[in-house]
Amino acid sequence: MDLKVYYRKIHEIEDQLPDGDICVVSCETPDGGKAGVISEVPRRIAAKLLVEGRARLAAEEEAKAFRAEQKAAAERARELAAVNQLKIAVVPESEWRGKTKGEPRSKRTS
Repeated sequence: MDLKVYYRKIHEIEDQLPDGDICVVSCETPDGGKAGVISEVPRRIAAKLLVEGRARLAAEEEAKAFRAEQKAAAERARELAAVNQLKIAVVPESEWRGKTKGEPRSKRTS
């Protein structure tokens, strides 16, 4: 393979792609690549994958569904992280021991 031609193809495809990250769908490859996996990659990587035949551009609907799924997963992760946070409350000693006689609150009758 001529490297000049290879890199020229990458540059040409990269110039045709829109700015920002690109959603691509993997193709089955002889080295074990799994078909149908959607990924969001930078333009340069997307162009390289397209030239090598390892991926194709995701359709508009596929890209929207993928991004919505990623957004929902990130929200679930934030919610789970918030639930698992250690919550600490600072309580003054006067409230902890009780305001009279210095007794612990659990021993007070009122």
